Amino acid sequence: MSLSRVPQTPRHLRRRTSRRLSTGLAGLLVLLAVFSAPLTASADFEVTQVRTRLQDEQFTLDARIHYEFSDRALEALDNGVPLTLLVQIRVRPSRARLWTPSLVDQSYRYRIRYKPLSESYLITQLPSTKGRSYFSRDAAINALGDIRNLPLLNRNRLEPGRDYQVQLRASLDIEQLPLPLRPTAYLHPAWKHASDWTRWPLKP
Repeated sequence: MSLSRVPQTPRHLRRRTSRRLSTGLAGLLVLLAVFSAPLTASADFEVTQVRTRLQDEQFTLDARIHYEFSDRALEALDNGVPLTLLVQIRVRPSRARLWTPSLVDQSYRYRIRYKPLSESYLITQLPSTKGRSYFSRDAAINALGDIRNLPLLNRNRLEPGRDYQVQLRASLDIEQLPLPLRPTAYLHPAWKHASDWTRWPLKP
């Protein structure tokens, strides 16, 4: 009885595959180390300014958000983990009941990521892949919190004589983190970045 010989993978291909696995594993271990490092005090986000403008019967919104990330989030960012910020905007009557539907209920996502080849930080508004680059992390985070010309609604949707308010909240979107890192992020307070709901008056 003859035994068929099992084909062998060439040695140079085995070495190349091994190197790729080692490199990928090393990168994952670095990120896991960042996420599992000892806890530091969690920073927070704050909406510091909201301004609405009426032009051609259309309301638009400008806002300033102060993003203060924890040391853990900044370390992850500098190690190649993109951070996605979720900005939620609502327009509601000022004294509406909880079950009253919002006139506007929109979500916007902004991403900051480090590009090691150019040693710069890229800010994009998703789903676009184009954005602006900054050579300073502080400058990039400052630009991330500068929101301009977001469309809200047409003035004819507001009832004359009734008070309305714009509600705005910013948070770190953990669902947009790399999949292997999400469970750890959900468990650590240093990743619970979110502002309170901020309310500003909107006049018809």
